Amino acid sequence: MTVALSNPQKRYLRGLAHDLKPVVLVGAKGVTESLLAELNGALEQHELIKVRVAAEDRETRDQWISALAEGSQAALVGRIGHVGVFYRPRKDKPLVILPKA
Repeated sequence: MTVALSNPQKRYLRGLAHDLKPVVLVGAKGVTESLLAELNGALEQHELIKVRVAAEDRETRDQWISALAEGSQAALVGRIGHVGVFYRPRKDKPLVILPKA
């Protein structure tokens, strides 16, 4: 089950993610089990991360970003070009406090 976010919450998270650097890089092999494990670990530690996708084709990028969101059960906060911003709250002691929806 993915996280449902309102538009003001997405805007808030995009503002927090502005200065972040990509933590996970998706290469030519695409979305693999080991990549999803790395993504899940990064989300559990940071909650809000950027992922860079190295696909040249727009359709491939869209598919990979969708697969990342589904595989990690994270919310896609925003996407610009090759970079997607994902958010998933920690199970205990969340770092990011979202504004009310």
